[in-house]
Amino acid sequence: MKSKSLFVRLLRLRREFGMFWGLIAGFIYMTLVFFGGIIGYMWLEGWNFLNSFYMVVITLSTVGFMEVLPLSDDGRLFTSFLILGGVGGFAYLIGAFSQLLVEGRLQTILGRRRMQKTIGKLKNHIIVCGYGRIGAIVTGEVMDEGLDVVVIENNPDLITQMEIAGIACVEGDATSDETLKLAGIDSAKTLIAALSDEAANVYVTLIARQSNVNLNIIARGNDTTSISRLEFAGANRVVLPHTIGGIRMAQSVLRPTVTNFLDIAMRGKIDLQMEELFVTDSSELVGMDLIESKIRPRFNLIIIAIRKGSGEMVFNPGPKEVIEAGDTLLTVGKISDLSAISKIL
Repeated sequence: MKSKSLFVRLLRLRREFGMFWGLIAGFIYMTLVFFGGIIGYMWLEGWNFLNSFYMVVITLSTVGFMEVLPLSDDGRLFTSFLILGGVGGFAYLIGAFSQLLVEGRLQTILGRRRMQKTIGKLKNHIIVCGYGRIGAIVTGEVMDEGLDVVVIENNPDLITQMEIAGIACVEGDATSDETLKLAGIDSAKTLIAALSDEAANVYVTLIARQSNVNLNIIARGNDTTSISRLEFAGANRVVLPHTIGGIRMAQSVLRPTVTNFLDIAMRGKIDLQMEELFVTDSSELVGMDLIESKIRPRFNLIIIAIRKGSGEMVFNPGPKEVIEAGDTLLTVGKISDLSAISKIL
């Protein structure tokens, strides 16, 4: 049982140190050989510590000096095994270090350190947990909008893909407090829990909400029963990819023209986009109704809805609908016009 427990501990250490395990194991081995040699000379030859230490140094370094004191037959046999063990240990260390260089692992390590420094400087960024089918799409869409995103993934192959693509990422378990901190959970604006395991999404949501009470959390669920659990855990919104996909396919058959328009507006395939614009306290539009604001003639934009600060949604607002601070305008128009109106909001 003890040997099995020791083996399990060694496996855990190997996973923890990863690509450094070869070097660490080599150093541990050489340390054991070094001190084993000192103890061996003190026991077999009866030498003091200093003589034994010096003998081990000149033996392992293979400098070819004479023995400190005449050796007995047992001492010579011990020295022979010490040389073989030491040379083998040095060869292993050189091989492990060469592997780091040849396979580019050292460059990978340095690159990840630079990436971690960059992540540490981010503010109001978006964290995506999981780079699977859903997470990869989410990450691509967010990056296309020019927003900062950090992906948490525990699959080394996917981590390599993201590093090649220039995507900021953290390798680790998204349900770990330490991993979320490395991704900048304290300074993030939004977290998207896109893991395939619903239980993991619930746990990530719980930890994220405890770490940052102001965080906007979007969580992935598998079915309608997931909504209450994820919302109770702290999610601001729960998205059901399978349900959305099914509805979208049905709408493509029932209302193909509307679906195509929404696809064009949301994905920006032409110079047309649907956007939400937040009205700040300092905006010149505060207190004006839609006619007074002259949004349509000035910016050639259509206001299809207004989300009031209280959360109430006003669809197809009338010309006398007053714009207030904290409102969100849902607009449709050209990308250039949307950029122009954002300057006065």
